[in-house]
Amino acid sequence: MLKKTLLGAVAFTALIVGAAQAEDLKEFRIGILGGENEADRMRKFECMTELLPEVLGVEKVSLFPASDYDGVVQGLLGGTLDYAELGASAYAKVYLEDPDAVYPILTTVQTDGSTGYHSVMVARKDSGISTLEDLKGKKLGFADPDSTSGYLVPAVTLPKALGMPIEEHVAETGFGGGHENLVLEVVKGTFDAGTTWASGVGDFADGYTSGNLHKMVEKGILDMDDLVEVWKSPLIPNGPIVVRTSMDDSMKQAFKDFMMKLPESDPACFSDIQGGDYKGYTEVTPAFYEPIIDARRSKIGS
Repeated sequence: MLKKTLLGAVAFTALIVGAAQAEDLKEFRIGILGGENEADRMRKFECMTELLPEVLGVEKVSLFPASDYDGVVQGLLGGTLDYAELGASAYAKVYLEDPDAVYPILTTVQTDGSTGYHSVMVARKDSGISTLEDLKGKKLGFADPDSTSGYLVPAVTLPKALGMPIEEHVAETGFGGGHENLVLEVVKGTFDAGTTWASGVGDFADGYTSGNLHKMVEKGILDMDDLVEVWKSPLIPNGPIVVRTSMDDSMKQAFKDFMMKLPESDPACFSDIQGGDYKGYTEVTPAFYEPIIDARRSKIGS
């Protein structure tokens, strides 16, 4: 009797696992980071909902925009998202909490062939701030606590550039609630200066070739003539495209192949989801992000 009970339990468990796997194949769930207004984020990823069902053999592709970075991080850690495009620091946060939750497969390549970007500090042109020294006693804004360029890299590298802790140089710091809103708050004067991200390739007057400034210029909500660049960080590794590690291997490969071909198969979709001009994608592994993981571990802890 006990043997039959155990066999029945095993069979039931197998049934549940099989059902979960079958359910898993019906829907592909995309997490979208905060930092830009939700309607724009949804619109830019709409092409993925149209193209991916046939590629992956799923019934539908669903978009899950989060209000901030942590919403996507928690979705990935909880296994409720299948794919997301993260900043390096957000990936480091996932990795430090659970190194097996997701796996980085690709990152973007800039138009100059580099696989990095920059944190850029901007201020209003009429603020009288054009150097870090001018920032003394002012209010500095960061984009998001889980942003690489909007917080982690400035927090780690600015003290050396200033020759002192940030808090000793500025009067106050705060967060803008995402990259787009942070820059708008700088323009409004809520912050005297703020950190966001940009490719660093091309002209500052255009918001560079890609990044938050470029996206805001393209949407017509930012005039670069209103801003001045105060500081630019060393090169930061481009954030990864990550997939849920427990996803079926054949689905992972089909998705990776689709993404690698996307710049040529659908340039408009590629440009929409990346928000600017890029050459394409290249493969990465967790090792590519070790410097950011180490920086986050030392600065934030997790």
